Amino acid sequence: MTAEPQIPGAGVQVPTRMLVEALVRADLTVDTGELYATGNLLGMTDQQVRLCIKRLVAEGRFTHEGRGRKAILRATGATEQTLGLDVEFVAHAFRQDAGLAPWDGTWHLIAFAVPETARAARDALRAALTRLGGAPIQGGLYVSANPWEPYVEDHARHLDVLDHLTIATTRDLRQGDQDAPAALARTLWPQAEIAERYHRLTAIAESRLDRLRDHAGLSEAGQLTIAVELAAEFTRAMEPDPLLPPQLLPQPWPGSQARALVAQCWSLLNENAGPDSESTRLFRLYGDMARTATAHA
Repeated sequence: MTAEPQIPGAGVQVPTRMLVEALVRADLTVDTGELYATGNLLGMTDQQVRLCIKRLVAEGRFTHEGRGRKAILRATGATEQTLGLDVEFVAHAFRQDAGLAPWDGTWHLIAFAVPETARAARDALRAALTRLGGAPIQGGLYVSANPWEPYVEDHARHLDVLDHLTIATTRDLRQGDQDAPAALARTLWPQAEIAERYHRLTAIAESRLDRLRDHAGLSEAGQLTIAVELAAEFTRAMEPDPLLPPQLLPQPWPGSQARALVAQCWSLLNENAGPDSESTRLFRLYGDMARTATAHA
């Protein structure tokens, strides 16, 4: 990878951990030479990248083969599972945007009463429910508009608390006098905050799209840097998003616009990279999801 002047991030802050995950290739490896070079373009020092690699290896997220910039990081099973879930949720978001996943009016409820002796497992379960898009209704009771039961059960089994869960569905959810689904969704989830994250993603994607359309002055390193910047902002916007069905959201929803712009960026990155590029295979996969969902709308 040839050196080039640092490309301004226009306010995009990319954590080193996110940089590593963004550079995972289709074979679940990360080229550390590419990792250090891209980190440098994003304003990271070699020391920052090196410490992040050590932390990820110590946590069991990656294994390390070789030395220095010629080493290879290989994702472990736990990391592979996380990346797989992320891809699955992104695919679902694009299907919703294309009108392929309409809501059937069912609310999905999870109640738990984990004893104090298992406080760590209880806290981990709460965190998992939130990450899966659940909203707390009362103490120990969470709701989702999506069929999340298989994912919740997997987490509960892993935490050894499945026996403490109650799983139910209803089409009759009411809080106080409020039972209108869209109004309930506004109360249960911070839609304004989520929308603001997508507005930021839209602004960044638009600026990167302009640069990618005029890609003559962009090197391979510059394009990869844009891909990582987009991955960072896309993750920040998607992580707190419960992926509510369009029927429960104000329209037009900024998430749909932002994802469409990012999909355009991914398509251009793939076109510019060429068929033999290893660095953008994850983005090619995401781009294919967006195109497939749109084609069937």
